[in-house]
Amino acid sequence: MPFEWWVGWRYVRRQRHGKGGFVSFIALASMLGMTLGVAALIVVLSVMNGFQEELRARILGVAAHLEVTGSGGMLEAWQPVTQQLRADPEVVATAPFVSGQALATHGGVAHGVMVRGVLSRQEAQVGAWERFVKAGSLDTLTPGAFHAAIGIDLARQLGIDLGDSLVLIAPDAMLGPTGLQPRMRAFRVTAIFDSGMYEFDSGLVLLSLADAQAFFRMGDAVTGVRIRLTDPLAAPRKVREWAPKLPAGLWLSDWTSRHANFFRAVQLEKTMMTLILFLIVAVAAFNLVSTLVMSVQDKQADIAILRTIGAAPVSILAIFVVQGAAIGVIGLTAGTVLGLWLAHHVPEVVAFLEAVTGATLWNKEVYFISDLPSKVLASDVVLVVGVSFALTLLATLYPSWRAAHVQPAEALRHE
Repeated sequence: MPFEWWVGWRYVRRQRHGKGGFVSFIALASMLGMTLGVAALIVVLSVMNGFQEELRARILGVAAHLEVTGSGGMLEAWQPVTQQLRADPEVVATAPFVSGQALATHGGVAHGVMVRGVLSRQEAQVGAWERFVKAGSLDTLTPGAFHAAIGIDLARQLGIDLGDSLVLIAPDAMLGPTGLQPRMRAFRVTAIFDSGMYEFDSGLVLLSLADAQAFFRMGDAVTGVRIRLTDPLAAPRKVREWAPKLPAGLWLSDWTSRHANFFRAVQLEKTMMTLILFLIVAVAAFNLVSTLVMSVQDKQADIAILRTIGAAPVSILAIFVVQGAAIGVIGLTAGTVLGLWLAHHVPEVVAFLEAVTGATLWNKEVYFISDLPSKVLASDVVLVVGVSFALTLLATLYPSWRAAHVQPAEALRHE
């Protein structure tokens, strides 16, 4: 082992009493700051990665990869369009749908909802509804039965259970004996679903396609056709590919554009949180500057003796670089281990903190999904470790350079 490494490591492990003890305290504080900063970075990046993936999975579970809609929300000749779409080998399933807004009421409580009329068997092939239904079955959504499936949060807000009646009020009115009157229809709730997405669980009502057509007075027309592809990420490409081939007057949209705000917000938050936490790591790293400056002052006599017996300035510089790097690497290693452990136990940690504080740390009404996910990416860990280590080395350069330029005679004059 080169003597520079041995002396630098010795300075890390042992300090004299007095000023040296204070230097050790500052070094320990630098290690702790590095540990907490690196751990926080790994946990936050893992949570944001998990949030993105979970959000994508939940959205694709209830939303189609692509939607073809008619102009003005009416698509009359939808069967030929469906046949044309099914001819594409990348299309797995298609399902016609009717969509419109309404007011849902029960027991004197009202809530605005989005009503979607579906063919239950075809809709199950486009979305993953079967794994979201918690009570009842979507197979009960048969034409003329006037049954409905609602989200679990909407059921709680309206106080509805299976078998209860849900009244839907259409946005347009009809002319009655006393003038304009609201159009309403009672539906029996035969299924309750829990997708984990608050947007759908609190504001979506599923009806059979024929019942929705009757409710919105659309005749045999539909709003559009929902499409599932073999690869969800191919949706934007298929929009560009199909746009010139489909009949005029049709609108194409994919899941990435319909929910773009979610993913932009998550990506922006991830970027900003990364920058903020890297500043914390930078502060911890540059605490090493004060640690090494004090260490250089404390080791003036040692530096003079080493220079007198023939140590070159570059060797003195290397000793203090090793000392600072060792302090940083210890904190960096501890932070990486702590961060990886926390990232793999985020749900348990959140549950523990909620139990201790009595506060709700993860509100699905705010974050759209019910659980706090986490996914550790090796690229993120490498980025955090690499940048943190580079900051550590950068922080050691100036104090080490000062140590290398200490004049032996000046240093020993005051000893």
